Amino acid sequence: MKKYMSEISDRSSQVKLGILLLGLSAVLGACTHAKEEVTASIPHDYRQRHPIVVQEADRTTEIFVGSSRGGLTGPQRADIAQLAQSWLREGTGSIVIEQPAGTPNARAAQESLREIRALLIAAGVPPRGINVRDYKPVSERQFATIRINYPKIIADAGPCGLWPEDLGPSVKNKGYLENRQYHNFGCAYQRNLAAMVDNPADLVQPRAETPAYTARRSIAFDKYRKGTSTATTYPEADRAKLSDVGK
Repeated sequence: MKKYMSEISDRSSQVKLGILLLGLSAVLGACTHAKEEVTASIPHDYRQRHPIVVQEADRTTEIFVGSSRGGLTGPQRADIAQLAQSWLREGTGSIVIEQPAGTPNARAAQESLREIRALLIAAGVPPRGINVRDYKPVSERQFATIRINYPKIIADAGPCGLWPEDLGPSVKNKGYLENRQYHNFGCAYQRNLAAMVDNPADLVQPRAETPAYTARRSIAFDKYRKGTSTATTYPEADRAKLSDVGK
């Protein structure tokens, strides 16, 4: 009888231990699930939701050439000169010129291509940095242009216009009562800032200091040694004034 009661007690203990382990695993599972929800939530800071990314992309310029015209116009020559200066400053690869082949303006494009190449070399682009290749338009209705492109470092953000949640009170909008920023907030600002910056590296690190203007610094030090005022005087400054109020 005692042996039987001892076996029942052991089984009861095993059952209780199993129930305890099952409850503990359920609690741990619930904690893990809650942690995943927090990790996958949308960031509150717009700079984290719409980060500015520095990457490499192509800059493309198209030259329109008619079938009965050879050579470039004045504005087109100015575009080529500007492109060459931009490539010298920001280009990260060779200049690729794509000329149309098998089109009505293919012969005129070849004559214009020689002038484009000459302008680029005259502006400082090395001949080995210019690559020429042919292409055929996808559609016959598409006007075949001379395409000039080169890779450069750009800053970009977006895409904008994404609305995963409602702006007003809704069952799906959990952040409405918490007065949180909506998902698209700050995207246009980040995108415009990335488009306006001249050097994308300025978003990552500051520029080095440029050398001081030696001539102006020498004049200021000479005035300081003599004990005179180092302030700059503008004798014609009064001519721009509209009124003497405040004197």
